Amino acid sequence: MSYAQAALKQRPAEKEGEERHESIYRAVSDAIVEQRLKPGARLREDALSDVFGISRTGIRKILQRLALEQLVTLTPRRGASVTRPTAEEAKDVFDARQMIECGLMPDVAKRIGEKEAAELREMARQERQALRNGQQSIAIRLSADFHVRLAQLSGNATLAEFVERLCSRSSLILAVYGHRGHLGCESHDHDDLIGYLEAGNGERAKAFMSRHLKAIEASLSMVEEEENVPDLQQIFGG
Repeated sequence: MSYAQAALKQRPAEKEGEERHESIYRAVSDAIVEQRLKPGARLREDALSDVFGISRTGIRKILQRLALEQLVTLTPRRGASVTRPTAEEAKDVFDARQMIECGLMPDVAKRIGEKEAAELREMARQERQALRNGQQSIAIRLSADFHVRLAQLSGNATLAEFVERLCSRSSLILAVYGHRGHLGCESHDHDDLIGYLEAGNGERAKAFMSRHLKAIEASLSMVEEEENVPDLQQIFGG
């Protein structure tokens, strides 16, 4: 068997491994945003390896990915723990979002079309539905996806990637310090924003985005909880 044939033979197994890692990454990420894993909770590699049935090396890669998104903090000799956002960090994140997302709105207004507007409206509809159903963590994720998609429509891939990371951090901040059943803004905010963009009014959209982000930040209740040790088997074993 040639090297190329051997490589082709390995690809299905490699793909299956990648999909398995992606599903574990999503499970841990969801548990953090849903607060089944609380801020400060330790994430032991050996315990996660046992729960998910993969190697510690695989778990380490997943934790490193979560650390890049700042959902997890890696500390020498102590290992991984769920990131505990502070009031100062929350302010920094929303300040950065103000600078970047607001600045992208004029470009989005120039590039958005009927298809993109319809896509965004559907995302906003799903977010509202999740809130009505009491699915707070899903609503938070959908809201983040909406903002990331907006940034992508600006045509600036580098800034869109940065917005994605900021929205990931915001999701944790909102999950920890936000209010149940509410995302800190009016439920029609995203639809109103789409209307300004669709009309080509980039400056109005920029100002509206600024108010929108300030409302979310102002809604946060920055009360920190004590560190805890989670039962990973109970969280992920079901």
